[in-house]
Amino acid sequence: MPEPRDAFDETFPCDFYEPSDLFEPELLYTIPEIGRLLQGLNPDAEVDPETEAVLVDWAVPWVLVNADDLVVAEPRTENGPGYYGLAEHAFDEETTEKS
Repeated sequence: MPEPRDAFDETFPCDFYEPSDLFEPELLYTIPEIGRLLQGLNPDAEVDPETEAVLVDWAVPWVLVNADDLVVAEPRTENGPGYYGLAEHAFDEETTEKS
């Protein structure tokens, strides 16, 4: 249900991490792990199922918006999750920027 804007004390800019700021170049992450990273948590942090659902809700659109800078690996098992990581060009840009 929508809420009136004046029901909130404050609003914040909707800024999200760039993939190169969030991911380690040599690692691939699942959607729940990405959700944790977006909230400043370790990818393996323990969270309750309700929190995990919210984190996934944040992670899915982030992956879609940043798809040009990501790669995806097929699940390791038939019913397992997919894994996402930095595309080579995004990693190269990060390396160039830090040089």
